Amino acid sequence: MKVSTDACLLGAVADATGTTRLLDIGTGTGLLALMLAQRFAGLTVEALEIDPAAAAQALANVRQSPWSGRIRVHSQSLAAYAATGQELVGHIVCNPPFFRAALPAPDAARRRARHADATSLTFEELAQFAADFLLPHGALTVLLPPPEMLAFERVAQTVGLHPQRRLLVHHRPAGRITRHIVRFERTKAHEVEIGELSIRTADDGEYSAAFRALLAGFYLTLP
Repeated sequence: MKVSTDACLLGAVADATGTTRLLDIGTGTGLLALMLAQRFAGLTVEALEIDPAAAAQALANVRQSPWSGRIRVHSQSLAAYAATGQELVGHIVCNPPFFRAALPAPDAARRRARHADATSLTFEELAQFAADFLLPHGALTVLLPPPEMLAFERVAQTVGLHPQRRLLVHHRPAGRITRHIVRFERTKAHEVEIGELSIRTADDGEYSAAFRALLAGFYLTLP
């Protein structure tokens, strides 16, 4: 779980332009926090992780990076973090647990990261936290599969957060959409900006030119 395509895409797509303080909810081993600190000079990243082992790995990774002075790792739940009276942030990023109907993963940490259950972050908790802790013109960027994103959008709109941009992700061109990356803001868009990305090509299955361009700054080599 150290590096996933989902996390790489979210870290490369989330737009923190003009933001000075960002919160990464469920940072895992710190990949998203590191990518965003790399992309946006001057950005301070608060990286939140409930699993102690993952948080420890995130802290180790941050300390070995060139951006250690701009990333703070918090080993606590979202509720505990909120209770400390944190400042408002300009942007929140999250890839929340989403396998609601699938069989749970056998490993507890992996299950907590990928499956929604009674101990994991709920869509309602995430949306309400964002509504409470985002600056007036702040944004929340979330990655989810299509059915789960539809469910999350319904919840987000009840707390006044509305889609502004949507990236539709396909594994291959003309294939089914496997992920949505959506930016939410408080203002309703007259028309939601929609883009599409295919991870691999249709013919030989190699990474697409668009995917390579998006991730080129983060990989030493792309196979």
